[in-house]
Amino acid sequence: MKKIFVLTGEPSGDKLASKVISKLKNSKPDIEYLSVGGENLKALGIKSIYSLKEITYLGFTKVLLNVFKIKRKINETVDKIIEFNPDILFSVDSPDFTLRVAERVKKLKLEIKTIHYVAPQVWVWRENRVKKLKKFIDHILLLFPFEKKYFEKENVNCTFVGHPLLEDDEKIKIDIDNIIGKDKKIISIFSGSRSSEINVLAPILLKFIKLMKEKYDDIDFIFHTINEHREKLKNQISKENLKNCDVICDEKIKSYILKKSIFAVAKSGTISLEICRAKVPSIVIYKMNLINFFIIKMLVKVKFANIINIAATKEIIPELLQEKCNAKNIFNKVDEFLTNPDLSKNQINQFKEIIKDFKTGKSSDLASSVLINSL
Repeated sequence: MKKIFVLTGEPSGDKLASKVISKLKNSKPDIEYLSVGGENLKALGIKSIYSLKEITYLGFTKVLLNVFKIKRKINETVDKIIEFNPDILFSVDSPDFTLRVAERVKKLKLEIKTIHYVAPQVWVWRENRVKKLKKFIDHILLLFPFEKKYFEKENVNCTFVGHPLLEDDEKIKIDIDNIIGKDKKIISIFSGSRSSEINVLAPILLKFIKLMKEKYDDIDFIFHTINEHREKLKNQISKENLKNCDVICDEKIKSYILKKSIFAVAKSGTISLEICRAKVPSIVIYKMNLINFFIIKMLVKVKFANIINIAATKEIIPELLQEKCNAKNIFNKVDEFLTNPDLSKNQINQFKEIIKDFKTGKSSDLASSVLINSL
């Protein structure tokens, strides 16, 4: 029996990996799996060798503070992969963790094929990393068409598969009127998938919601999160005595609620693509400690944080980062969109054009076929 080890480093990677493995299981059910994964891979019946939260660290300073613990985790992961002896090591995103593991595995066992999904953002920084990558990655699956030139220039095997988060949803009907009430106006809130992100952003977002409540008493605010953070967010909402807030974790319900939303406020990241796919106007926010910010500021080559804005080379989706990321600024920007519907229409029209180039219509199928052809 053929074996695949699925290696992720955070919830977003777990979600991407599960979409590919779900397709693979349908077309080739006789494969044995083991993983470092989260809720989505677990739902497919794939065991994880440890909890994903054990390796989910945010920012340079957090990594430095936990450097020995991370090193131990890398060693433990490499040992488990070698023991499992897969035909393919399928690593997904989180390059600072997954690629370090892949490099070690390849040195120890050359015959294990290494396929990486979601290229490191060499177009943002560390372009020279491509030269190093080709020494231990057999094939890389790309989300964006403009990435190909960086890898082809160095003769790295690569395939543009498109972004799976832009694929059409399964046609499953869910009656969300029972959950949120009929004809409710909703603003979807995405405060991140890591504890460190929620710790920083949730208090700011709750203050924003209080400001919104003073002007808009007919809007409900729904936090989209994972099970691990559900109680934390519910407790924070309860302490602030906010009655127009709720927290959801179920992936299918999240998708339907997002589609019904009139607006979204989201942590900068891949969630922005899901929001665009749902044709919902949005802004992105982010805040990190000053040390991390200055390190990143020195290293990055691009002007924007959001992939839509990077691809467009202009700000289509407003970015409120660092000192701009505060409750008052978020309120002012959301209020501006809600009082001027043309702003929302214009944003939607612009990002629809951008994401056309990110779609293949069969991203997960293309990725799973690369895996099958490598077995």
